[in-house]
Amino acid sequence: MKRIWSKGASILLMSAMVGGLLIGCTNTSGKDDSGEGKEGETSYKLKILHNWNGSSGSDNGMTPVEQVIKEKTGVTLEWEYTKGSETEKVNQIFATQNLPDIYTGPAWGGELDGIIKAAKEGQLVDISDKLSSYPNLMKSIAPENVPPALYEKAIDAYDGKKYLLLQNQPATNEDGMDWLYGFYVRKDIAEKLGVDPQSVKTKEDFYNFLKKIKDANLQENGQPVFPLGGFSNGWAVGIGNTMFYSGASYVDKGDGTVEHNFFTKGYEEYTLFYRKLIEEGLLDPETFTQTDPIAKEKINQGRIAILAAHYPAILDASKEYASAHPGSEFIPLGPLERADVEPDRPVDLAIQGNNVTAITKNCKGECVDAALKFLDFMASDEGFMLARYGVEGVHWEMKDGKPVAIQEWFDKFSTDSNMKLRKNEGISIGLESLTGLDRINSAAGGDIWADQDRVAAMENARKILRPNGIHVITAYNPGDVITKAPEWEMLKPSMDRMGDAWKEAVFAKSDEAALSIINELREQLRNTGYDQAMKFTNDNLKGKDIVTVQMPN
Repeated sequence: MKRIWSKGASILLMSAMVGGLLIGCTNTSGKDDSGEGKEGETSYKLKILHNWNGSSGSDNGMTPVEQVIKEKTGVTLEWEYTKGSETEKVNQIFATQNLPDIYTGPAWGGELDGIIKAAKEGQLVDISDKLSSYPNLMKSIAPENVPPALYEKAIDAYDGKKYLLLQNQPATNEDGMDWLYGFYVRKDIAEKLGVDPQSVKTKEDFYNFLKKIKDANLQENGQPVFPLGGFSNGWAVGIGNTMFYSGASYVDKGDGTVEHNFFTKGYEEYTLFYRKLIEEGLLDPETFTQTDPIAKEKINQGRIAILAAHYPAILDASKEYASAHPGSEFIPLGPLERADVEPDRPVDLAIQGNNVTAITKNCKGECVDAALKFLDFMASDEGFMLARYGVEGVHWEMKDGKPVAIQEWFDKFSTDSNMKLRKNEGISIGLESLTGLDRINSAAGGDIWADQDRVAAMENARKILRPNGIHVITAYNPGDVITKAPEWEMLKPSMDRMGDAWKEAVFAKSDEAALSIINELREQLRNTGYDQAMKFTNDNLKGKDIVTVQMPN
């Protein structure tokens, strides 16, 4: 999955840390740092790392939402936000021991591997003996509320101890979020070139459309328009992989076993296709190195014709430009072909919780109880709606048993293109990543702040990109099993090189050089135990339903 924005859709500020002046969890009798609180009341300051690249908080100190949290739990919050790779960040904090009290970050990939490793090394707090006092947290990691492979890999993997909480797993099917990953083109550019976006279906169609955009020599304010672009660090340009193989990390070999897609012919064709896009100037070469603000600046300058990401991130990033240039909104291409997949197959999506959350060893004694009290409150219905909607009676009110936005704030937020006003009120600052099971529809009555134009755009995209509906994946992911192989510790550094090797290959000077980079890493993988680890994986997956087809979500 991607990531959810912030993958998606897809935000930036890092808190400054000043040596020994900052202690993650401080117990202060009486007033806390804000000068508020009742005499004799115990107050705790909890330091939270929100490990999502580009996330950010308020510019104005404690927000109204955080003030309610303090009143309800006795906790004040100090935030740190990630700028750059989430995987690098999670590894960095444990390597340097510059730890927050509470960590929350992506529930997949290298980020998840890093936090699981920290749990096994004793870097996190075991909360198993305390969970019975916090029913909302217990519910969020009950076996029936966690995808089975994730439960085995991350939640119930420590001989009865519990270190990780899963956040934002859909409570019901109606709460599941399809982020509508895909390629989206500016409507005005498609019209100018006379191309129907829904006529672009094959990889050849896609390439020819990019070429047509390039040949048109489009410019904005004297600068060239890139045919294809993405957000920071290459997100999510590579989603074109589904045109070359089935999209899952492991593919069916046809003999009852699976192989990592990195070893397939389709992966080679995918790599060479993107190398061609770079070589011919069809893909912005800075996509893989640019920061989120730079990416969004290009979008707001009208310098990207086709964007790859999930739709909410694209709508947010392009809102300012589209408002100033009517008719320039991004609309979906395709749907594009999927290799080795029946045309009428529903789109396979791994809809699961966005975040795992843990208390680190930096938090000790009463600090742990304060953190659990805070997290349990956030996972309650009250905490859920506080994080998503703001303060009841200020930002919203209950009518006929459902939350309804107060018009004044709905109007303000509807023009809040960079979400700064919303963040200054305490909404979208990271608290939503700590709210337990996602109950946005089943318990919270739907998104009260949803812009109706945005809702209409999402529904239109859904009709185009999901003509056969979706299928929520519940099968076992081989990537979760291979990490238990005896060879994994030796193999993992080579596996972690795949993304970098692909980027090196697409910038290679020739197809031969690109394939050489891929083949060199393949050999390294085999030399560090890949074949043995895959035998272990296939042996342990016999008789189980396995993920071999997947679309990004």
